Amino acid sequence: MAETREQSRHVVRDVYDFIGEHLYLNRPDLDLGGEKLNSTLLLSLLTALLGGKALIIGEPGLGKTTSAEYIASLLYRIPLGVIWGSQVAGHPEQTEEKIVGRPNLGKLNQGEEHVVWSNFAQLPVKIIDEINRLPETKQSLILDGVDRGNWEYLNQFLLHDEYCLFATANYQDPGTHPLIPPLLDRFDVMIESKHPGANLAFFIGQQENKEALLRDPAQEQDFYEVLGDGQISAGQDAQLEDACQRFAAWLSERHGLTTFGKAERQAVRDDIGGIGFSQDASAFARTALAEFSFCCLYGQKRSNEECPEGCHYTGYLCYQVQNCASNRLPISLRRYAQALVWFLGGEQVEAEHVRWVLPFVLAHRTQWRDAYVAARERESRRDPLPLHLAKQATAESWRRFAEQREDIMGALAVAARILAGEDVPPSQGDHPIFAEIQRDLGIETAW
Repeated sequence: MAETREQSRHVVRDVYDFIGEHLYLNRPDLDLGGEKLNSTLLLSLLTALLGGKALIIGEPGLGKTTSAEYIASLLYRIPLGVIWGSQVAGHPEQTEEKIVGRPNLGKLNQGEEHVVWSNFAQLPVKIIDEINRLPETKQSLILDGVDRGNWEYLNQFLLHDEYCLFATANYQDPGTHPLIPPLLDRFDVMIESKHPGANLAFFIGQQENKEALLRDPAQEQDFYEVLGDGQISAGQDAQLEDACQRFAAWLSERHGLTTFGKAERQAVRDDIGGIGFSQDASAFARTALAEFSFCCLYGQKRSNEECPEGCHYTGYLCYQVQNCASNRLPISLRRYAQALVWFLGGEQVEAEHVRWVLPFVLAHRTQWRDAYVAARERESRRDPLPLHLAKQATAESWRRFAEQREDIMGALAVAARILAGEDVPPSQGDHPIFAEIQRDLGIETAW
C-alpha cells in the first residue's frame, strides 16, 4: 500500500512540476513546513484529484483559466483542444441550451424527446470561464449541476460518477455580477492566480505555442467522434475512456509523463479518504468551526440576525461573522487537508495541515460584519481581501487554540467519557467550543 501511494504521489508531483516548468510559470506563495509551493497550482491539482470544485479569482490575463485547462488535460487525459471546446463562457446571454444541452430537432419533429448533451455536460471535468459575468438568475440554473455534477434537461438526466469543476472570476468591473451565496458555498476552495512577477512575465512572453505540448489534431478528432452525438451512454463512456488512454500513451511518448486513468484516480481518492486526523487536528478543526457557527443568544449564527453590542463572546470570530458555516465547509476542510497530507507524503492530518487549508475553504463562504472588514481592509497584505480576512481569522483562531489547547483537549476527552456512561462533570471554559460540547451533552447554558 505504501509503495502504491508513493508511486501515485510521484505521478502527481511530476504533473505539478511539468505544468510549473513549461505551462504555468509562477512564484511559490505557500510555505508548508519548509516546502514552498504555488497555491493556485497546488489547490487546483488537488481539486482535480479529489473531484472537487475550485473558484479561481484574479486579474484578467494572469492564467486563471489556462492553469485549470492544463491540469484538466493532464489529470483527466483529455487533449487541450477538447478542453477548450467544452468550456462554458460566462455572459448575460448564456442559455441553458448552450450550457447543458438542446433538443434533437429531428427526433422532436417525430414526437420524441431526445437531448443532445453539450460537451461541457458530457466531460467529467468542467470549466466555467468568468462565472461572475452570469447574472444571478443564470447562476441559479447551474446550482444543482455545480453541486453534484448531475445535469437535467427535458426531464432527462446526465449523471456522472466522476466529476470536478473549475470556475474563474475577474475582479468586479461594470460587466460582472455578485456571485450568489448558495453558488459560492458549493465551491470547496477559493484561490487567486497571482501575477508571476516581472521576470517570469517576461519569459512567458517568449514562450511560443506552449499549448502545442498538450494538443494533437488526431487525438482531438478521436474525442469529438465519441462526443459527437451528444449521448454518453454506458458503452460510449467506455469509448471515452479508451480515447483518454490513447491520449495518455501520446503524452507518455512525447513528454515521458505518466498519468492516471479513471480507476487509478478513484483508487487515489480512496487512499486519500483513508488518511486519519490526529487528536490535535480534530480538536483545532472543531474549535475553529465553533467560532464560525456558534451564537450564545440565538443558538447558532443566522444571516438575518446580528449579535448585539456587549455580547459575552465579542472577542471571538462568531461576533464578527454574519452567516453560519454550512455543512459543506467541514467536508471541504477534511478532504483538502487529507489530500494535502497525501501530496506532502505525510501519514496523518495534523493541526498544521488544517491551519494551512482553512483560509481557502473559508474565504468565499464567510460574510463578515462591516466593522470587521473596515478594520482590516487597509492592512498591509499580499492577498485579495476575502483571502486576507480568512487568513487573519484563521490566525486568530489558531492563537486561541494554542493558548487553550490543553483545556480544549481535556474537555473533549471528558465529553467522550460522559457519552460512554461515566458520571463526571463536563469541563468549563470561555471559548464557544466549550458551550458546543455542553450542548452536545444535552446541557443548555445561559450566558
